[in-house]
Amino acid sequence: QVHLVESGGGLGQPGGSLRLSCAASGFTFSSYAMSWYRQAPGKERELVAVISSFGPSTNYADSVKGRFTISRDNAKNTVYLQMNSLKPEDTAVYYCNASSVYYAKNYWGQGTQVTVSS
Repeated sequence: QVHLVESGGGLGQPGGSLRLSCAASGFTFSSYAMSWYRQAPGKERELVAVISSFGPSTNYADSVKGRFTISRDNAKNTVYLQMNSLKPEDTAVYYCNASSVYYAKNYWGQGTQVTVSS
């Protein structure tokens, strides 16, 4: 059974940092591209960052470039999102996603709330 469990969300200060983690199980983690998405109230879900299966390639939304860093540890089946220089507009539910074109599979976590406020 596939599980993606996000953690690390909560209340962050403007200009501060938070680190999200997503622990994966039930599939071949190293074979999947991993992504973080977010959805703010009243808005569509948007891609924040993506990392390829073996981690050399990353891509970011323009709104988070230079502030957020995605990384993965294939030995721990975990993907991370380091969020620095937080802004109130980063407030959203953050979702972990695993996808594989080869396996034609796409999995989602339950999401973790991030609120940036003073």
